[in-house]
Amino acid sequence: MDTPLSTIAVVGLGTMGTGIADVLVRAGREVIGIDISEAAVRNAVTALEASTARAVSRERITEEERQDVLARFRTFTDLQAAAEADLVIEVVPESYEAKQEVFRALDTIVRPTTIIATGTNALSVTRLAADSAHPERVLGLHFFTPVQAMKLVEVVSSVLTAPQAVEAVTSLALDLGKEPVAVGDRPGFVADGLLFGYLNQAAAMYEAKYASREDIDAAMRLGCGLPMGPLALLDLIGIDTARTVLEAMYSESQDRLHAPAPILKQLSEAGLTGRKSGRGFYTYEAPGSAEVVRDALTPLEAAAAGTGREVRSVGVAGSGTMASGIAEVFAKAGYDVVLAARSDEKAEAAKARIAKSLGRSVDKGRMTGEARDETLARITPAGSLDAFADVDLAVEAVAEDLAVKQELFGRLDKICKPGAVLATTTSSLPVVACARATSRPQDVIGMHFFNPAPAMKLVEIVRTVLTADDVHATVREVTTKIRKHPVDCGDRAGFIVNALLFPYLNNAIKMVQEHYATLDDIDAAMKLGGGYPMGPFELLDVVGLDVSLAIEQVLHREFRDPGLAPAPLLEHLVAAGCLGRKTGRGFREYARR
Repeated sequence: MDTPLSTIAVVGLGTMGTGIADVLVRAGREVIGIDISEAAVRNAVTALEASTARAVSRERITEEERQDVLARFRTFTDLQAAAEADLVIEVVPESYEAKQEVFRALDTIVRPTTIIATGTNALSVTRLAADSAHPERVLGLHFFTPVQAMKLVEVVSSVLTAPQAVEAVTSLALDLGKEPVAVGDRPGFVADGLLFGYLNQAAAMYEAKYASREDIDAAMRLGCGLPMGPLALLDLIGIDTARTVLEAMYSESQDRLHAPAPILKQLSEAGLTGRKSGRGFYTYEAPGSAEVVRDALTPLEAAAAGTGREVRSVGVAGSGTMASGIAEVFAKAGYDVVLAARSDEKAEAAKARIAKSLGRSVDKGRMTGEARDETLARITPAGSLDAFADVDLAVEAVAEDLAVKQELFGRLDKICKPGAVLATTTSSLPVVACARATSRPQDVIGMHFFNPAPAMKLVEIVRTVLTADDVHATVREVTTKIRKHPVDCGDRAGFIVNALLFPYLNNAIKMVQEHYATLDDIDAAMKLGGGYPMGPFELLDVVGLDVSLAIEQVLHREFRDPGLAPAPLLEHLVAAGCLGRKTGRGFREYARR
């Protein structure tokens, strides 16, 4: 195992295997690509030719360097070709039978010193190693797709793996420009252990017809800054692969959140496995294509939500960060805004906060001084809700407390003119409970903005069973006019984003609680392997552990799933007053300002 890993065989030339071969050959390794399918072999060669041609056109490599890369990639349909390899990376389908067959054959083909790595993201590395003639040389080497772009590589040791094998593949990962994270052997490891539960819940959400596939994906991209929505990602990973991973996770955890959503079984058994088959949650131009094409479920571009009500003036109730951010958004879009707080002083302070925000935009060249002044002139601060008498749309952004909101809606009911739309920005409370505090529940709807409101593009539009069609149409139209992206969802805890985000965060806490991985490794895994802008513990400390716990409790009460019960570690930190950045300590410690 002290031999440099200069010749590497990749067994299985699907999307993952081809990507791994591409990265290895560009890093100067001799690569032997093996697949029993001649078509897969041809596709792998074609993919490498195409990717290197793009690199030449972008002047990242020369044509001479491209020819050297292509010459280092040799392909075969016989496993015997792996005989000269220093390392074999197996990426055949996620099945013990398929992988064990490859491992048994390799035992008779490769040298005793050759390292054998499985690319599994779901199966037990220990079980695969135990069936090998040389279990000490077997480990997991889990790349992430697209391999060329994703930095994370999970190096998975079993109790049988020799340290030298781990050192050798870790050095290789570093040579490839990747960031290796050492993890133990359990289904899903770190990144997929967190990712697939989230993907499964998104599939279940879609199956329940709670929201459209487009809205679920847009919500997670725009609300969380993710590079892809969950359903598009399932199509990329392969719906059959996702189902296999989840089955393995469920068999160990018995957590209902890991039990594969029935739609995953239906799609995979119908052969609708995602991009590789040309159809999954979406329909693609051709098998293997990333180009989504219109199908029967695609919403029409010009589909009208109906005729809405005219909105010229907007009232925003509240004086905090969210209220001032929402007022800024409406004023920048040309609406006259009444910003009402509990006192004139608080209202003026909120307007001053908006002036400061707009000033930063001027300093950064995002708007002119004249536009700033015009925007500010549209905002009228008020010390009482009475100023909402003539607004067409009233948006409350007060404390996330149902009693407070219900009292406010009762007052809006008496103050606002007939036909005014009344909106709540709640992120977790039932919108219908606010609506029932009025005599006009048909006029009440949820408009969940994300913080910071001026920057975040998403608005979740939450209809209750009582919301009028023209109220829904009005809010969708207004959301578009303020240059936000509206997504529709029903009135249930968490709506789309929080219902998918917070169970994922809770599961990350459980992973630390169980001493499976460290905060730093989990944060690194999700940023590098999942493309998340922040790791779960960074995000929890920013959101606030008390806020996170409250949302977890709401989700647990509504869905009554034991898997949604808040992690005890989160409860303990909140009880100790460790609430995140705002208190200087949460999962990490922060310098006091």
